[in-house]
Amino acid sequence: MSRYRGPRLRIVRRLGDLPGLTRKSPRRAYPPGQHGQERKKRSEYAVRLEEKQKLRFNYGVNERQLLRYVRKARRASGSTGQVLLQLLEMRLDNTVFRMGMAPTIPGARQVVNHGHITVNGRVVDIASYQCRAGDVIAVKDKEASRKLVEQNLQYPGLANLPNHLEFDKNKLTGKVNSVIEREWIAIQINELLVVEYYSRQA
Repeated sequence: MSRYRGPRLRIVRRLGDLPGLTRKSPRRAYPPGQHGQERKKRSEYAVRLEEKQKLRFNYGVNERQLLRYVRKARRASGSTGQVLLQLLEMRLDNTVFRMGMAPTIPGARQVVNHGHITVNGRVVDIASYQCRAGDVIAVKDKEASRKLVEQNLQYPGLANLPNHLEFDKNKLTGKVNSVIEREWIAIQINELLVVEYYSRQA
């Protein structure tokens, strides 16, 4: 299953607010489609599937990648659901987004893929790179890169910088101080339902 490239507001109407996917808000509060306004009793499977889809669309990962993250979270110590969220949050594209260098995670992925970002002084153009404590994330010292990020910084996607990051707007340099804590994760989600969804597959 490839990455979703269709209308983002359609996904937001179906799944609720996804801060990483788009900054726009839908005009209609009910799900899209002919039966969007009907109240249906959802099965347990449907509820779990919806939570899983929230993660997929918010962080812009495909099904295979998300399954890989679930398996990695299972092997780590601690709560599988929390570790899963931390793995997704510590991706380079999401970190660039949370520092305000891009308005959305898809926008941040493009900034990273086009080689505008350095990690510890070296250009990293892999959006799924896992940031670690101590990593210094900066904008490449080129006029085009600086101009692009300075433009994005005027309209950041989220107002608050999480406490595990620091960012200097003048130098366009940030630092990862630690792994993100659960309360700073912006998406409203029940991660236990995602783990339950994958319990039969992973």
